[in-house]
Amino acid sequence: MKKNLFTILVFLMVLSGVRAQQLDSPEEIARETTIEHIGDYAQFAPTAFSLVTVLAKGDKEGFWQLGKSVGANLTATWILKYAINKPRPEGRTDGHAFPSGHTSFAFQGASFLQRRYGWKYGIPAYAVAAFVGYSRIEGVNDRHDGWDVLGGALTGIATTYLFTTPYMQEHVEMSFQSGDGSYALGVVYKF
Repeated sequence: MKKNLFTILVFLMVLSGVRAQQLDSPEEIARETTIEHIGDYAQFAPTAFSLVTVLAKGDKEGFWQLGKSVGANLTATWILKYAINKPRPEGRTDGHAFPSGHTSFAFQGASFLQRRYGWKYGIPAYAVAAFVGYSRIEGVNDRHDGWDVLGGALTGIATTYLFTTPYMQEHVEMSFQSGDGSYALGVVYKF
């Protein structure tokens, strides 16, 4: 029994060594580098699309809400990074891993689109933001762990929800009724 257990343990150790060698293969490094680089650029896509959408709709209120959300997100992320000073999973000594800045910026833009213009805009933006979070964990440098990415997502979403309201094209509804010599004018203003 001891011999079988020893054989199984040796087999598992050899298997893990082979797996570790596969993780460091040139193909794996190239794949992880590509994922990380795509995430580096994709972090800007949801916020950039938010800005384009705000401008295309002529949404002045949305423009200011987006600006306040971005500013609050960058400030909150920076404060949390320096206040918590969590070390990075890869062992670098620069710390500042929590929350993931890439992830918080991507989720801030995605949540703005969803909150302001609905899920039709939000779902694709959240998919991009989720990929950005994945790229922070899976990238070649392993810059973050799952907690860092979750913290970044929550920071981005929370700062958006502080300032963003749903978009309404028509804020004023007017109605008019008449009959039997009387007239009624109704005005409803939606906030």
